[in-house]
Amino acid sequence: MAGHSKWANIKHRKAAQDAKRGKVFTKLIRELVVAAKQGGPLPEDNPRLRAAVDKALGSNMTRDTIDRAIARGAGNNEADDVEELTYEGYASGGVAVLVEVMTDNRNRTVAEVRHAFSKRGGNLGTDGSVAYLFERKGQISFAPGADEEQVMDVALEAGAEDVEAADDGSIEVTTAWEELSVVKTAMEASGLEPAESEVTMIASTTVAVDARGAETVMGLIDALEELDDVQNVYSNVDIPDDILDAMS
Repeated sequence: MAGHSKWANIKHRKAAQDAKRGKVFTKLIRELVVAAKQGGPLPEDNPRLRAAVDKALGSNMTRDTIDRAIARGAGNNEADDVEELTYEGYASGGVAVLVEVMTDNRNRTVAEVRHAFSKRGGNLGTDGSVAYLFERKGQISFAPGADEEQVMDVALEAGAEDVEAADDGSIEVTTAWEELSVVKTAMEASGLEPAESEVTMIASTTVAVDARGAETVMGLIDALEELDDVQNVYSNVDIPDDILDAMS
């Protein structure tokens, strides 16, 4: 989103997460358990688990809690009945929405997801209806004031794919999702402290909205994120920074 700042987005999302910290921890633990079950308990050999551990630490989860979740996953017990699914749909205004879930009851989950869409003027689509618009990537964000030249030098040397500076001075580094931890570690070793790092889905095209559209789309995203089975929600909405700041 050239000309827009990831920083306003980060502030808005962190405010929402802080308001529901317990639910965020529940979802992080579920991701740790499933990642350990599927790829093994060693983060150095399991990129998905490594990303989940980084995210959990970034949310101030204790190392003991993280280790217990990994042990549960490696024990192949509580994760056995969990199924990973992705739902696709549109919010009002043609904004694409991708919903990643982990569930032990897909009938319950799809009913809840469909209800959230329909209640807020959107509609659940078929498989493949919007997924082609998104690509999984790693993102590392720096607050305004970071040394752009140093960030660029370190990022590209560590194997990052792109570095983009916004008008407000914030910087966003994009990596292959499997290389997120490697690039982040290189940044920290050079004295650069990211504001946020995450594995995310990046849209190839965006849909701009006004203040009313932003309220509607964010209302849908918030409603979806409130569902217990939903792990992540991605969209291709483009909300101007001033509107995001007003919503925070």
